[in-house]
Order: sequence, then C-alpha cells, then structure tokens
Amino acid sequence: MQPEIKQDVVRRLKTVQGHVAGLSRMVEEDKYCIDVLDQVVAVQRSLDQVALKVLDGHLNTCVKEALSGGAPEDKDRIIQELLTVYKKAANL
Repeated sequence: MQPEIKQDVVRRLKTVQGHVAGLSRMVEEDKYCIDVLDQVVAVQRSLDQVALKVLDGHLNTCVKEALSGGAPEDKDRIIQELLTVYKKAANL
C-alpha cells in the first residue's frame, strides 16, 4: 500500500475506533435508540470510505502491475479477487 494511502487509512480507522467506543458508551448509558442508529450509520459510512481508499490503492498498484505485464494466471487471479470482493460488498 502506498505510504500516503496507508497513513490516510490508519487515520480513518482510528477515527472509526473512537466512534465505536462512543457507540458502546451510548448503549451503556441507554441513549435514545435513533441516536445510536445514527452513529452506527456514520461508522458504516466511515468504513465504506476506508474500503474505497484501500481499493483505490490496490487498483492503482497491484492491479495495474498485474494487468500491464503480469502472467496470464496473475491477471485471472486479480480479476477473480475483485469479483469476490464485489460480491461480498453487494451481498451477492
């Protein structure tokens, strides 16, 4: 992973970690359910952004390299990996 992407992903994950800790406190303190759900959605969106950053980095490094000059089996493997991740993300 490129250093600048790694730094951004780590920063985002630390932010998510703080939000999850806050969610635990909200539940322990019996906060209003809708407020808890709003925070859950915010955490999910933050994780989506992390996933996009990681995917962007992967596409611009590993995938580019494999597709530009890699062996045919590497190209097939990369395509299958991407399809598998997409299916998981889309709940297919």
